[in-house]
Amino acid sequence: MDLPARLAAGEPITEPVLLVVGHPDDETVSLGAALPRFADLTILHLTDGAPRDGVDARRHGFARVDDYAAARRCELDEALRSLGVAPRRIALGLPDQEALGGLPAILDVLRAELPRHRAVLTHPYEHGHPDHDTAALAVALATREADINYVEFASYHRGPDGDVFGRFWPDLASPEVELPIDAAALERKAAALSCFRTQQGTLALLPLAPERLRRAPAYDFAAAAPPGEAWYDRLGWATTAERWRSEVAELLRAAAEPA
Repeated sequence: MDLPARLAAGEPITEPVLLVVGHPDDETVSLGAALPRFADLTILHLTDGAPRDGVDARRHGFARVDDYAAARRCELDEALRSLGVAPRRIALGLPDQEALGGLPAILDVLRAELPRHRAVLTHPYEHGHPDHDTAALAVALATREADINYVEFASYHRGPDGDVFGRFWPDLASPEVELPIDAAALERKAAALSCFRTQQGTLALLPLAPERLRRAPAYDFAAAAPPGEAWYDRLGWATTAERWRSEVAELLRAAAEPA
């Protein structure tokens, strides 16, 4: 199943597909124009989009982190209705920026879900956000022995000349495919993104089109992501790229040890 080529050709996708994203809104940012073409879509959200330090919650006028998380769920509901889609949804509810701590639970869900799906889509490993990196890691681990089409969508990263949004870090072995978007689909996507009222500052940085896919490269998750520099290291978060990789190395060592 060559999912990027079929979507680029304008085909409807009737086979079951799993979309794995870090946060509520990632599905709309990455594939909002294409989502209505999936007839049997499951979306797995790793986090609730609410960092537990409360900084984002307070900035958006919420006294409690739980209230902010609830608002993000409501925004997601509204955006999907706006797109006219009703995918099956799985929400793990992990803390924003801390998805790696829930890796065992993520893998359990993926291993249960993958056998019923023909393709899985997720973020690239580009150090754009630690939860995006965790999604890429989890899908790579879960699909190592699975016969499934493993695809990633364009996100954002830190390039040599500045921030890059909506494009992949190039990999010659995994060429990207641009999905055509007509005016009506673009209008629907813009309307859906406007539903994420708490995220407008970040969403303003991201292009509406085109949407891009590619077959996922073979990443070394113990090493720095291909761009090298981490976009999120400039944000003052507790999770840095170095800390993320250190925790991944420990998790992989522990998983390799005999029981």
